[in-house]
Amino acid sequence: MPIFNFSAGPAVLPKEVLQQAAAEMLDWHGSGMSVMEMSHRGSEFMSILENAQRDFRELLGIPANYKVLFLQGGAIAENAIIPMNLAARLSADNSLPGTADYINTGSWSTKSIKEAKRYCNVNVAASSEPQKFAQIPSRDSWQLSKDAAYVHICTNETIDGVEFQFTPEVAGETNGAPLVADMSSHILSRPVDVAKYGVIYGGAQKNIGPAGLTIVVVREDLLGHAMPSCPSAFDWKIVADNDSMYNTPPTYAIYIAGLVFQWLKRQGGVAAMEQVNIAKAGLLYDYLDSTDFYQTKIAADCRSRMNVPFFLRDETRNADFLGGAKEQGLLQLKGHKSVGGMRASIYNAMPMAGVQALVAYLKEFEKRYG
Repeated sequence: MPIFNFSAGPAVLPKEVLQQAAAEMLDWHGSGMSVMEMSHRGSEFMSILENAQRDFRELLGIPANYKVLFLQGGAIAENAIIPMNLAARLSADNSLPGTADYINTGSWSTKSIKEAKRYCNVNVAASSEPQKFAQIPSRDSWQLSKDAAYVHICTNETIDGVEFQFTPEVAGETNGAPLVADMSSHILSRPVDVAKYGVIYGGAQKNIGPAGLTIVVVREDLLGHAMPSCPSAFDWKIVADNDSMYNTPPTYAIYIAGLVFQWLKRQGGVAAMEQVNIAKAGLLYDYLDSTDFYQTKIAADCRSRMNVPFFLRDETRNADFLGGAKEQGLLQLKGHKSVGGMRASIYNAMPMAGVQALVAYLKEFEKRYG
């Protein structure tokens, strides 16, 4: 029986990547070493790092005036690192934090706001909390600051299931303030016009690789503005100047990420992957919309293609649903504890067969208990 892992993260990886990593575990390319054992400054790992950076830039179409940083700490750490690097950039000596605008669209935006308040003034320019995060605040409702150091959005809310289907234009309203985006749970699932953003960041454990690696894409003019109190290892300019090698990077996570990047290129790249993701999400949402047995709460124009939360109208059947799903090889469908219900995360590595199996089980369960 095939097993399909719908975990929100750490999440499913392509089978081919796992097979290659297994084959290379004890001896990477005749080196006599596992990647886990290599010196991060040796020629073997340096080639892994260079290839991963090159392939990632190619996949996302990253312009030459942007740096790609491989860091640690996840998006949670970046919630602090971002204001430490950007919030004081408008002051003469980077010592006086200014105001940062945040758009609150769900659980991860809320966490970002809470952390940023430790380092700068935060203006919550718009929030969909009154609507229980079932939508994105209309663009004309955003109350942006004229002197913002940056504007922050989370383009896909992993827990709440809300995804931006547009890139907001903000620079003209904020004296050129850069747009900063947490793309942790949908990066590389669709094309992105990187040039419209000042910073893109995300944890790798959704669409890229195992937990432990954080990727930051930052425009070069935004380097060199870290507050004096910012730790050296989190000063983006220092990290960029040292090509992500200022301290020992998460070497094995970078290696797996590199294998995923190669796998994505074999699938036809990000544009081809987007079409697959549209088809997978469409199949699942179409069935959920066709029945009253299940319920979705997110506005149709901002539903996530990656994270699909849904609810049984009779939630006394939740345990039965999850138990039956596990028997069918459909794993990790329980919703986040903060929202309840169910959640199917259908990242790049989830095959169409997995979504088809889930829809078949949804129909079967409804027939049994409906």
